Amino acid sequence: MGSEDRAIWRERLDRELRHFIIAGKKAEYFPHWLRRVRQALGLHVTDIARALKVNKSVIYRLEKSEDKKSISLNSLEKAAEAMDCKLVYAIVPRGVNTMLELAETQKWRRKLGRS
Repeated sequence: MGSEDRAIWRERLDRELRHFIIAGKKAEYFPHWLRRVRQALGLHVTDIARALKVNKSVIYRLEKSEDKKSISLNSLEKAAEAMDCKLVYAIVPRGVNTMLELAETQKWRRKLGRS
């Protein structure tokens, strides 16, 4: 991919990630999303288990695996759908505002031999 194409993709990513970047600056890791959303919606573990056609112990395991950051995106997405929600997933630059800034920072690091 040429540098012009890369610049276009970075600009597109920056537009698409704008809200996530803002959220990423404010948020730290907040555990218990599945449990908190389920409880906020007034759903019981049994409700989610029934929607997913699994035993309620599976839901407890999903909630624990989320807390340990070991849940798969597939499982998280299915659980979200069972609660009539949508999983939103993003990777955002850390410490800068745009992908262009991050790319420029990394370019300087490579020139200096740092990673």
